[in-house]
Amino acid sequence: MAKNMLCVLLLSMVISCGDHKADTTAVNKDTTSAMDTLHETTGNDIVKLSDEQMQAINLQLGRIEQKELTATIKANGTLRVPNEHRGKATPLFSGVIKTLHIQLGSQVSKGQLIATVSNPEFIEMQEEYIALGGKITLAEQELNRQQALHEGQAGILKNLQQAKANLSALQTRKSALGQQLIMMGINPASLKNGNMRSTLTLTSPVTGTVSQVYAEIGSYVNPNSPVAEIVNNHALHLDLQVFEKDLPLIKIGQIIHFTLTNNPSEEYDAEVYSVGAAFEKDSKTIPVHCRVNSDKSAMIDQMNITGIVSLNKTATPAVPKDAIIHEGGKDYVFVVLDNTGNPAAGRSFKKTQVFTGVSQMGYTAVNFIGPIDKKASIVTNGTYFLNAKLTNVEED
Repeated sequence: MAKNMLCVLLLSMVISCGDHKADTTAVNKDTTSAMDTLHETTGNDIVKLSDEQMQAINLQLGRIEQKELTATIKANGTLRVPNEHRGKATPLFSGVIKTLHIQLGSQVSKGQLIATVSNPEFIEMQEEYIALGGKITLAEQELNRQQALHEGQAGILKNLQQAKANLSALQTRKSALGQQLIMMGINPASLKNGNMRSTLTLTSPVTGTVSQVYAEIGSYVNPNSPVAEIVNNHALHLDLQVFEKDLPLIKIGQIIHFTLTNNPSEEYDAEVYSVGAAFEKDSKTIPVHCRVNSDKSAMIDQMNITGIVSLNKTATPAVPKDAIIHEGGKDYVFVVLDNTGNPAAGRSFKKTQVFTGVSQMGYTAVNFIGPIDKKASIVTNGTYFLNAKLTNVEED
C-alpha cells in the first residue's frame, strides 16, 4: 500500500513540472516576438524624437561642410599694429594739464585736440619775441649810423663790426624763437601784446583709438612723459611664428585660418604678404606677416592667436567636433532622415558610422562608410542624448 502511494506522488510531480515548462516556453516566445516587433518598428540604429524632446535638449542641425583641413601647418602668432599706425601724444614743452578731451577707448583723428598744457614760460617766450622786434629796429638804426660814420671816415671800424654782430644775433634769436612758437601752435606773424597765449594745444599724431591715458587734469608733463597712446586697430596685421623646418612651405598669398585665444570658437582669415628673413629674438621661429581679411572689431593690438596655414586648396568633407560620438572604438554621427509624414510627429535620426581624419578649428574631417546625400543634415548638438536614448531602447 505504501509503495502505491509513493508512485502516485512522483507521477504528480512529473506532470506538474511538464506543465510549468510549457508555460515558461510560451512566455519567452511572446517576449521574443514583442522585441522583434520593436526592432522592426524603430531599427537598431534609428532613434525618433518629438518636437518637445528636440527643444528640451536644444538639438541643433547642420550640414556637411567642405573645409581645408589637410596639408596644413599649425603655428602661434600675435596681432600687431605697424609703428606708422600708432603713436603717443607727447608735449614739446613742459607744463600742467589744464584740459583733457579724451578718455580710454575714444576715437580720434590725426590732428584732433587731445589736451591743453599751461605754463607761465609760454607768456615769457611770446613777450621776448615781441620785444626782439623793437631791439632789431634799434640795432638796424645803429648799424646804419655806424655805416655812415665809417663812410665819412669819422667812425671806428670796430664799432661798425660790433653793430653788425649785434643785429645778426638778434635776428638769429628771433628766428629761432619764432620756430619754437610755430611748434607750440602760435603764429608769430600775428603775435601782439594783446593776444598772447598761456596754454598750448596737444593734438593726436595718428588716427585711431585711445589705448592708454597717462595723465590727468592738473598733472605735470614734459617732453619725456606722454599724455596718451593712440592705436589704429584697422591697420592690424598678423605676425605668425613659423619654425625653421616649415619655412620652405610658406608662400606669398597663402590663406591663414586663425582663432583668438580668448574666443577659440570664432574663425578668421588672413593672407601671407611677407616672410621674414631673420629669426625672432632667441627663438628658432621666423615671423610671417599676414594681412587680416576678416572683421577686426573684436581684435586688439598684442592679442595672441592660433593659426593654421593651408598648404594647398584641397578641401575635404568635415563636421563640427560635437557632431561626432565615440563608441566601441568607432566614430558615428546622426543623420537626419527625410520624414515624409506629419512634421508634428517629430523627426528620426540614423546613427551612421564615419572614419575621422584631422581635426582643426573645431571641425573634423570625415568619410562615410556608405553613400550619403551631400545635402543631408546632421545633428551638431545633442548627439550624446540621441545615442543614450538609442542605447536605452536596445536594452529595453
